[in-house]
Amino acid sequence: MKHIALSFALLATASPLAAQEGQDEQPTVRLEMPGPPPGVEAPQDEAERRTLLYAIRARNLDNGPNGLNSIIAFAPDITAQTRAARAQPTLLAGRPVLVKDNIETRELPTSAGSLALAESMTGRDAPLIARLRAAGGVMMGKTNLSEWANIRDDNSTSGWSAVGGLTRNPHAIDRNTCGSSSGSGAAVAAQFAWAAIGTETDGSITCPASVNGIVGFKPTVGMVSRTHVVPISHSQDTAGPMARSVYDAALLLEAIAGSDPADPATAEADERKVPFSQGLRDASLQGVRIGVLVNQIGSRDDVRALFEQALDDMRRAGAELVEIEYDPQGEMFGAELTVLLYELRTAMDAYLASRPGTDGPRSLADLVAFNEANADAEMRWFGQSLFERALETTDQAAYEEARATSLRLAGEEGIDRLLRENNVSLLVVPTRGPAWVSDLVNGDNFNGSIGAGSLAAIAGYPHLTVPMGAVERLPVGISFMGAQWQDHAVLKAGAAFERARTAEVPKPNFQLWEPEALPAD
Repeated sequence: MKHIALSFALLATASPLAAQEGQDEQPTVRLEMPGPPPGVEAPQDEAERRTLLYAIRARNLDNGPNGLNSIIAFAPDITAQTRAARAQPTLLAGRPVLVKDNIETRELPTSAGSLALAESMTGRDAPLIARLRAAGGVMMGKTNLSEWANIRDDNSTSGWSAVGGLTRNPHAIDRNTCGSSSGSGAAVAAQFAWAAIGTETDGSITCPASVNGIVGFKPTVGMVSRTHVVPISHSQDTAGPMARSVYDAALLLEAIAGSDPADPATAEADERKVPFSQGLRDASLQGVRIGVLVNQIGSRDDVRALFEQALDDMRRAGAELVEIEYDPQGEMFGAELTVLLYELRTAMDAYLASRPGTDGPRSLADLVAFNEANADAEMRWFGQSLFERALETTDQAAYEEARATSLRLAGEEGIDRLLRENNVSLLVVPTRGPAWVSDLVNGDNFNGSIGAGSLAAIAGYPHLTVPMGAVERLPVGISFMGAQWQDHAVLKAGAAFERARTAEVPKPNFQLWEPEALPAD
C-alpha cells in the first residue's frame, strides 16, 4: 500500500480537471495515511484519475481522530465500474457517486444503519441505482445515515447509527450533520465523491445539505423510484441528489429519475422528466416573482441578515420579491406523524418480507425485538419510541383522514394556495440554522423556528437548498420550493441564485469549531 500511495503522489499535484458547468474540480489529496481502498487501480484516463483522487481523499480524511465517519463501505470494484462506464458515451461519464446505506446496491449490504441488517446482502440494485449505472455513474460506496432514517425514536442524535457511529460535520467536527442523509451531506462537502444520493421523508436531504454547505434537491415524490429503498412512508419518501453545485445535482437527477412499474407513484415520471441540467447556465431570475415566507425566517438575527443579503442578490438579478405572511397549522404536523407511523409499519413489514432468503428480521415487530435483545449496542443513546408507537398505529380510517388532512394543508391550502393567491412562481426561506453541537446524551438541539421545508415534504413537492453563506463559519442554506412537477423550474431558479450570490461560502477545515476572531479596532 505504501508503494501504491507513493506511485500516485505525482497525480495529486497535477492540474485540476475542467469543471463541466458544475463543481467537478479535482480535490486536494493528502497521502500521509493509507492510499486508495481495494478495487482502485492505477488510472488509465481522466475519469479513472478523478475517481482515484476522490477515493484517496475519502480513505485518508474519513478516518482517524478528525475523521468524519461518513462512509460505511467502499465498493469493491470502483476502477472496474469506471472503465465500464467509459466504454461508451454516457451522461455521467464515470463520475463517482456515494449512496446512502438505505438504498440497495448489488455489491454491498444495505443496513439502514442498523445491526439487524448489517449483513443484508440482497444482491439487488434498486431501480434508481440501475439507472445510475446505465447513465455511466460509478457506485463508489455507501454512506452513513441516521439509523432507520431517524424514525426510530423522538430523542435521537442525527447522524448516528449503530453500524457507522456518529457522522461529523467537515466544517466543525464537533457539530452535527443533520439527518438522515448525514453521511451523504458530509462526504460531498468534504469532496469524497463527485456527488451523493440521499433520501428524504421530511428534511433528510435538505437539512444535511444546508448544514454541510452543499446543494440538496428533494424532487417531486414520484420522480424517482423507491423500490428496494428501506422505507418510511410511501406518501413522502423520495431519493434525491446531493452535490456541490445546482448543475451537478440536476445532472444526477437526470440520471436517476424515471418511471418504475413496481412503484405506482412514479407512473408520470417518464412524462414529467426533462433534461434537468439543460438551461441552468443561462437561467435568469429576471421578472420571476418569488414569495418570501417572512414568518419562517426564525428568530436569529444573524440568519436573518444572511437571508436579507440573499434577497438583495435576487433583487439585483431581476427577481420580484413578494412578502408572504404564513404560519403552518399545527394540525398538519400532527396528521403527518399519524401518516408516517401508520405507513412505517405497513411499508417496513412489506420491505423486510421482500428481502431474499429467510434470515434476519421480517417485520417491524422483529426489529423492535432485535433492538431489545441488543440494547447495549442499539439503544445506549436513545430508544425506539417511534417504532413502538408505529406498531400501535393500526386504525386505517384515522390514517386515511390524517393523510387527507396533511396533504390538504401542505398542498392545496399550503404551497398551491400561496403560489396562486400571491401570483408567485416559487417560495423562498432559510432552510435551517447553523449546525448544532452533537450530543449523544441529550439528542438533537436544532432551532425549529427556521424554515418551512415540511410543506414541500408533506405535499410531495420539489424543494431545493443552495448554500446561502455562513454564520460563524457554519454553513446556512436557502430553500426554493415550487409546485408539483415543477422540478426543473426550481432547479433553474437555484442555479440563477447560485451565480448571483455575493456571500462567501465556507470551506471545510476538519477541525473543532472555534469562534471567528473579531476585527481589530
